Amino acid sequence: MFTDSIVITVASGKGGAGSAAFHREKFVIAGGPSGGDGGKGGSIYFYIDPNADSLSKYRGKHHHKAKNGANGGNSQMYGKGGEDLTLIVPVGTQVIDTETEEVLVDLTEPNKRVLFLEGGKGGLGNMHFKSSTNQKPTYAQPGLPGIEKRVRLELKLIADVGLVGFPNVGKSTLISVMSAAKPEIANYEFTTLKPNLGVVDIDDYSSFVIADIPGIIEGASEGRGLGLEFLKHIERTKLSLFCLDIAREQSLFEQFTTLKKELENYSEKISKNSYAIAITKIDAMESDEAKRAISEFMSQINIKPTEEIDGLASFESETENPKFIMPISSSAHQNIQKLKFALYRILKG
Repeated sequence: MFTDSIVITVASGKGGAGSAAFHREKFVIAGGPSGGDGGKGGSIYFYIDPNADSLSKYRGKHHHKAKNGANGGNSQMYGKGGEDLTLIVPVGTQVIDTETEEVLVDLTEPNKRVLFLEGGKGGLGNMHFKSSTNQKPTYAQPGLPGIEKRVRLELKLIADVGLVGFPNVGKSTLISVMSAAKPEIANYEFTTLKPNLGVVDIDDYSSFVIADIPGIIEGASEGRGLGLEFLKHIERTKLSLFCLDIAREQSLFEQFTTLKKELENYSEKISKNSYAIAITKIDAMESDEAKRAISEFMSQINIKPTEEIDGLASFESETENPKFIMPISSSAHQNIQKLKFALYRILKG
Protein backbone atom coordinates (compact mmCIF):
# COMPACT_ATOMS: atom_id res chain seq x y z
CA MET A 1 0.00 0.00 0.00
CA PHE A 2 1.28 3.48 -0.87
CA THR A 3 1.87 5.55 2.27
CA ASP A 4 3.07 9.15 2.08
CA SER A 5 2.47 10.32 5.65
CA ILE A 6 3.07 8.55 8.96
CA VAL A 7 3.55 9.63 12.60
CA ILE A 8 6.33 7.90 14.55
CA THR A 9 8.23 8.39 17.79
CA VAL A 10 12.02 8.27 17.60
CA ALA A 11 14.47 8.26 20.50
CA SER A 12 18.25 8.20 20.72
CA GLY A 13 19.96 6.01 23.32
CA LYS A 14 20.88 7.00 26.85
CA GLY A 15 24.57 7.30 27.70
CA GLY A 16 26.02 4.70 30.04
CA ALA A 17 26.95 5.65 33.61
CA GLY A 18 30.58 6.10 34.60
CA SER A 19 31.99 3.63 37.12
CA ALA A 20 33.08 4.49 40.65
CA ALA A 21 35.67 1.72 41.11
CA PHE A 22 39.09 1.39 42.71
CA HIS A 23 42.07 -0.56 41.50
CA ARG A 24 42.43 -3.79 43.43
CA GLU A 25 45.47 -5.94 42.64
CA LYS A 26 47.72 -8.19 44.66
CA PHE A 27 50.91 -6.47 45.82
CA VAL A 28 49.58 -3.06 44.62
CA ILE A 29 48.91 -0.79 47.56
CA ALA A 30 46.34 2.00 47.24
CA GLY A 31 45.76 1.48 43.52
CA GLY A 32 43.51 4.49 43.37
CA PRO A 33 40.30 5.25 41.42
CA SER A 34 39.94 3.26 38.19
CA GLY A 35 36.29 3.62 37.16
CA GLY A 36 35.86 3.80 33.37
CA ASP A 37 33.56 6.06 31.36
CA GLY A 38 30.12 5.04 30.20
CA GLY A 39 29.49 4.44 26.50
CA LYS A 40 27.72 6.98 24.32
CA GLY A 41 24.09 6.24 23.50
CA GLY A 42 23.17 5.31 19.94
CA SER A 43 22.08 8.09 17.56
CA ILE A 44 19.15 8.26 15.13
CA TYR A 45 19.99 8.70 11.44
CA PHE A 46 17.93 8.97 8.28
CA TYR A 47 19.22 7.36 5.09
CA ILE A 48 17.75 8.70 1.83
CA ASP A 49 17.22 5.71 -0.44
CA PRO A 50 16.68 6.58 -4.12
CA ASN A 51 15.02 3.18 -4.66
CA ALA A 52 12.38 3.67 -1.96
CA ASP A 53 9.05 5.13 -3.08
CA SER A 54 6.81 4.93 0.00
CA LEU A 55 6.77 5.14 3.80
CA SER A 56 4.69 1.95 4.08
CA LYS A 57 7.43 0.06 5.98
CA TYR A 58 6.64 2.25 9.04
CA ARG A 59 2.90 1.50 9.08
CA GLY A 60 3.21 -1.36 11.57
CA LYS A 61 5.83 0.11 13.88
CA HIS A 62 5.54 3.58 15.37
CA HIS A 63 8.33 3.57 18.00
CA HIS A 64 11.98 3.53 17.00
CA LYS A 65 14.76 3.70 19.61
CA ALA A 66 18.53 3.44 19.35
CA LYS A 67 20.43 1.32 21.88
CA ASN A 68 21.65 2.68 25.23
CA GLY A 69 25.35 2.94 25.97
CA ALA A 70 26.87 0.41 28.38
CA ASN A 71 28.08 1.45 31.84
CA GLY A 72 31.79 1.94 32.47
CA GLY A 73 33.73 -0.86 34.15
CA ASN A 74 36.63 -1.47 36.54
CA SER A 75 40.26 -1.02 35.55
CA GLN A 76 39.46 2.07 33.46
CA MET A 77 37.34 0.03 31.07
CA TYR A 78 35.06 2.12 28.86
CA GLY A 79 31.46 1.08 28.32
CA LYS A 80 30.46 0.01 24.83
CA GLY A 81 28.69 2.64 22.74
CA GLY A 82 25.03 2.05 21.94
CA GLU A 83 24.20 0.90 18.40
CA ASP A 84 22.93 3.65 16.12
CA LEU A 85 19.55 3.29 14.41
CA THR A 86 19.18 4.25 10.74
CA LEU A 87 15.70 4.83 9.30
CA ILE A 88 15.44 4.44 5.53
CA VAL A 89 13.17 6.91 3.71
CA PRO A 90 12.48 7.90 0.08
CA VAL A 91 13.92 11.01 -1.56
CA GLY A 92 11.71 14.01 -0.77
CA THR A 93 10.73 13.00 2.78
CA GLN A 94 10.22 15.79 5.28
CA VAL A 95 10.54 15.24 9.04
CA ILE A 96 7.99 17.47 10.77
CA ASP A 97 7.58 18.15 14.49
CA THR A 98 4.01 17.13 15.36
CA GLU A 99 3.71 19.81 18.07
CA THR A 100 5.01 22.86 16.21
CA GLU A 101 4.55 21.71 12.56
CA GLU A 102 8.12 22.87 11.97
CA VAL A 103 10.01 21.08 9.21
CA LEU A 104 13.02 19.72 11.10
CA VAL A 105 14.78 18.06 8.16
CA ASP A 106 14.07 18.05 4.43
CA LEU A 107 15.64 14.91 2.98
CA THR A 108 16.23 15.59 -0.70
CA GLU A 109 19.75 14.29 -1.46
CA PRO A 110 19.84 10.63 -2.57
CA ASN A 111 22.21 8.21 -0.82
CA LYS A 112 22.90 10.64 2.02
CA ARG A 113 22.91 9.62 5.71
CA VAL A 114 21.68 12.45 7.92
CA LEU A 115 22.10 12.65 11.71
CA PHE A 116 18.77 13.48 13.35
CA LEU A 117 19.08 12.81 17.11
CA GLU A 118 22.44 12.56 18.87
CA GLY A 119 22.81 9.82 21.46
CA GLY A 120 23.31 10.75 25.11
CA LYS A 121 26.90 11.26 26.26
CA GLY A 122 28.37 8.63 28.54
CA GLY A 123 29.18 9.63 32.14
CA LEU A 124 32.78 10.02 33.32
CA GLY A 125 34.23 7.41 35.67
CA ASN A 126 35.72 8.37 39.02
CA MET A 127 39.28 8.17 37.63
CA HIS A 128 38.66 11.68 36.20
CA PHE A 129 37.92 13.20 39.61
CA LYS A 130 41.12 12.36 41.47
CA SER A 131 42.91 15.44 42.74
CA SER A 132 45.49 16.44 45.30
CA THR A 133 42.72 17.08 47.79
CA ASN A 134 40.57 14.09 46.85
CA GLN A 135 42.67 10.98 46.39
CA LYS A 136 39.70 8.58 46.60
CA PRO A 137 36.76 10.08 44.75
CA THR A 138 33.65 7.96 45.06
CA TYR A 139 31.68 10.00 42.55
CA ALA A 140 31.08 9.06 38.90
CA GLN A 141 28.79 10.79 36.42
CA PRO A 142 25.51 9.28 35.26
CA GLY A 143 25.02 9.09 31.50
CA LEU A 144 23.02 11.81 29.79
CA PRO A 145 19.55 10.84 28.57
CA GLY A 146 18.76 10.42 24.90
CA ILE A 147 16.36 12.68 23.00
CA GLU A 148 12.83 11.61 22.13
CA LYS A 149 10.70 13.26 19.47
CA ARG A 150 7.30 12.56 17.97
CA VAL A 151 7.50 13.42 14.29
CA ARG A 152 5.50 13.08 11.11
CA LEU A 153 7.27 11.73 8.06
CA GLU A 154 5.74 13.32 4.99
CA LEU A 155 6.75 12.33 1.48
CA LYS A 156 6.66 15.00 -1.21
CA LEU A 157 7.88 13.64 -4.51
CA ILE A 158 10.58 15.56 -6.32
CA ALA A 159 9.82 16.11 -10.00
CA ASP A 160 10.39 18.77 -12.64
CA VAL A 161 6.92 18.64 -14.21
CA GLY A 162 3.61 17.90 -12.47
CA LEU A 163 0.58 16.74 -14.45
CA VAL A 164 -2.67 18.43 -13.41
CA GLY A 165 -6.08 17.40 -14.70
CA PHE A 166 -9.45 15.88 -14.02
CA PRO A 167 -9.77 12.10 -13.63
CA ASN A 168 -9.56 10.06 -16.85
CA VAL A 169 -8.17 12.84 -19.07
CA GLY A 170 -5.16 10.78 -20.18
CA LYS A 171 -2.47 11.73 -17.66
CA SER A 172 -1.47 8.14 -16.94
CA THR A 173 -1.36 7.29 -20.62
CA LEU A 174 0.76 10.36 -21.25
CA ILE A 175 3.34 9.49 -18.59
CA SER A 176 3.45 5.90 -19.89
CA VAL A 177 4.32 6.99 -23.46
CA MET A 178 6.75 9.72 -22.41
CA SER A 179 8.70 7.58 -19.93
CA ALA A 180 9.25 4.02 -18.76
CA ALA A 181 6.66 4.40 -15.97
CA LYS A 182 3.86 1.83 -16.09
CA PRO A 183 0.87 3.22 -14.18
CA GLU A 184 -2.47 1.44 -14.23
CA ILE A 185 -4.53 2.65 -17.18
CA ALA A 186 -8.26 2.06 -17.61
CA ASN A 187 -11.29 3.82 -19.03
CA TYR A 188 -12.85 4.89 -15.75
CA GLU A 189 -12.28 7.72 -13.31
CA PHE A 190 -9.82 7.43 -10.40
CA THR A 191 -7.84 4.61 -11.98
CA THR A 192 -4.76 6.34 -10.56
CA LEU A 193 -4.79 5.93 -6.78
CA LYS A 194 -1.21 6.94 -6.01
CA PRO A 195 1.36 9.31 -7.52
CA ASN A 196 3.59 8.01 -10.30
CA LEU A 197 7.02 9.27 -11.32
CA GLY A 198 8.56 8.85 -14.76
CA VAL A 199 11.94 9.83 -16.18
CA VAL A 200 11.61 11.40 -19.62
CA ASP A 201 14.75 10.90 -21.71
CA ILE A 202 15.62 13.61 -24.22
CA ASP A 203 18.95 12.15 -25.34
CA ASP A 204 21.79 10.11 -23.83
CA TYR A 205 22.71 12.94 -21.44
CA SER A 206 19.49 14.89 -20.84
CA SER A 207 16.28 13.99 -19.05
CA PHE A 208 13.67 15.32 -16.67
CA VAL A 209 11.22 13.83 -14.15
CA ILE A 210 7.47 14.02 -14.56
CA ALA A 211 4.87 13.32 -11.83
CA ASP A 212 1.31 12.12 -12.30
CA ILE A 213 -1.12 12.44 -9.38
CA PRO A 214 -4.72 11.20 -9.03
CA GLY A 215 -7.21 13.40 -10.86
CA ILE A 216 -8.49 16.60 -9.31
CA ILE A 217 -12.22 17.30 -9.13
CA GLU A 218 -14.09 20.48 -8.26
CA GLY A 219 -13.94 20.91 -4.48
CA ALA A 220 -10.65 19.01 -4.13
CA SER A 221 -9.17 21.84 -2.06
CA GLU A 222 -12.06 21.33 0.39
CA GLY A 223 -11.39 17.60 0.67
CA ARG A 224 -13.44 16.10 -2.17
CA GLY A 225 -11.99 13.25 -4.20
CA LEU A 226 -8.37 12.12 -4.03
CA GLY A 227 -6.71 15.22 -5.46
CA LEU A 228 -6.21 17.13 -2.20
CA GLU A 229 -4.44 14.23 -0.54
CA PHE A 230 -1.84 14.07 -3.30
CA LEU A 231 -1.49 17.72 -4.37
CA LYS A 232 1.53 18.01 -2.07
CA HIS A 233 3.42 15.79 -4.52
CA ILE A 234 3.53 18.60 -7.09
CA GLU A 235 4.53 21.32 -4.61
CA ARG A 236 8.21 20.93 -5.52
CA THR A 237 7.72 20.89 -9.30
CA LYS A 238 9.13 23.66 -11.47
CA LEU A 239 6.35 23.47 -14.06
CA SER A 240 2.70 22.41 -14.03
CA LEU A 241 1.28 20.80 -17.16
CA PHE A 242 -2.50 21.15 -17.32
CA CYS A 243 -4.02 18.23 -19.22
CA LEU A 244 -7.38 19.30 -20.69
CA ASP A 245 -9.51 16.61 -22.36
CA ILE A 246 -11.05 17.92 -25.59
CA ALA A 247 -13.55 15.03 -25.62
CA ARG A 248 -14.80 15.68 -22.09
CA GLU A 249 -18.32 17.01 -21.51
CA GLN A 250 -16.93 20.12 -19.79
CA SER A 251 -15.41 22.67 -22.13
CA LEU A 252 -11.66 23.26 -22.17
CA PHE A 253 -12.22 26.63 -20.50
CA GLU A 254 -14.35 25.13 -17.71
CA GLN A 255 -11.74 22.44 -17.04
CA PHE A 256 -8.91 24.97 -16.98
CA THR A 257 -10.60 27.54 -14.71
CA THR A 258 -11.75 24.86 -12.24
CA LEU A 259 -8.28 23.33 -12.00
CA LYS A 260 -6.65 26.75 -11.59
CA LYS A 261 -9.09 27.62 -8.80
CA GLU A 262 -8.44 24.36 -6.92
CA LEU A 263 -4.66 24.89 -7.11
CA GLU A 264 -4.98 28.47 -5.88
CA ASN A 265 -7.20 27.37 -2.98
CA TYR A 266 -4.75 24.63 -2.00
CA SER A 267 -1.41 26.42 -2.34
CA GLU A 268 -0.45 29.91 -3.41
CA LYS A 269 3.02 28.56 -4.19
CA ILE A 270 1.75 25.96 -6.68
CA SER A 271 -0.64 28.45 -8.28
CA LYS A 272 2.31 30.77 -9.03
CA ASN A 273 4.28 28.04 -10.80
CA SER A 274 4.98 28.37 -14.48
CA TYR A 275 2.55 26.25 -16.42
CA ALA A 276 1.78 24.92 -19.87
CA ILE A 277 -1.30 23.28 -21.38
CA ALA A 278 -1.64 19.99 -23.23
CA ILE A 279 -4.99 19.44 -24.95
CA THR A 280 -5.41 15.67 -24.86
CA LYS A 281 -7.31 13.08 -26.91
CA ILE A 282 -7.42 15.17 -30.08
CA ASP A 283 -7.77 11.94 -32.07
CA ALA A 284 -11.22 11.47 -30.48
CA MET A 285 -12.76 14.44 -32.33
CA GLU A 286 -13.13 15.51 -35.94
CA SER A 287 -10.41 17.96 -36.99
CA ASP A 288 -12.75 20.90 -37.74
CA GLU A 289 -14.60 20.45 -34.45
CA ALA A 290 -11.32 20.21 -32.53
CA LYS A 291 -10.02 23.33 -34.26
CA ARG A 292 -13.11 25.31 -33.24
CA ALA A 293 -12.90 24.10 -29.63
CA ILE A 294 -9.21 24.97 -29.29
CA SER A 295 -9.60 28.36 -30.98
CA GLU A 296 -12.55 29.22 -28.71
CA PHE A 297 -10.57 28.23 -25.62
CA MET A 298 -7.59 30.33 -26.62
CA SER A 299 -9.86 33.29 -27.23
CA GLN A 300 -11.45 32.84 -23.78
CA ILE A 301 -8.05 33.06 -22.06
CA ASN A 302 -6.89 35.93 -24.32
CA ILE A 303 -4.23 33.95 -26.17
CA LYS A 304 -3.61 34.34 -29.88
CA PRO A 305 -2.39 31.31 -31.82
CA THR A 306 1.24 31.57 -32.92
CA GLU A 307 1.25 28.50 -35.19
CA GLU A 308 -0.67 25.39 -36.18
CA ILE A 309 0.24 21.84 -35.28
CA ASP A 310 -1.50 19.16 -37.36
CA GLY A 311 -3.89 21.84 -38.58
CA LEU A 312 -4.86 22.85 -35.05
CA ALA A 313 -4.20 26.16 -33.34
CA SER A 314 -1.31 26.20 -30.86
CA PHE A 315 0.71 28.74 -28.91
CA GLU A 316 4.20 29.08 -27.49
CA SER A 317 5.88 31.83 -25.47
CA GLU A 318 9.14 32.11 -23.54
CA THR A 319 7.85 34.74 -21.13
CA GLU A 320 4.09 34.32 -20.64
CA ASN A 321 1.93 31.79 -18.85
CA PRO A 322 0.89 29.43 -20.28
CA LYS A 323 4.30 28.73 -21.77
CA PHE A 324 2.61 26.78 -24.54
CA ILE A 325 -0.69 25.24 -25.61
CA MET A 326 -0.23 22.02 -27.56
CA PRO A 327 -2.76 19.51 -28.93
CA ILE A 328 -1.67 15.89 -28.35
CA SER A 329 -2.85 12.31 -28.49
CA SER A 330 -1.02 9.87 -26.24
CA SER A 331 -2.68 6.76 -27.66
CA ALA A 332 -1.77 7.78 -31.21
CA HIS A 333 1.64 9.17 -30.11
CA GLN A 334 0.66 12.44 -31.79
CA ASN A 335 2.96 15.38 -30.94
CA ILE A 336 4.47 13.51 -27.97
CA GLN A 337 8.03 14.22 -29.10
CA LYS A 338 7.17 17.89 -29.62
CA LEU A 339 5.71 17.99 -26.12
CA LYS A 340 8.84 16.43 -24.57
CA PHE A 341 11.14 18.96 -26.24
CA ALA A 342 8.86 21.90 -25.40
CA LEU A 343 8.86 20.93 -21.72
CA TYR A 344 12.61 20.42 -21.72
CA ARG A 345 13.25 23.86 -23.30
CA ILE A 346 11.24 25.53 -20.52
CA LEU A 347 12.99 23.60 -17.75
CA LYS A 348 16.44 24.42 -19.10
CA GLY A 349 15.57 27.99 -20.04
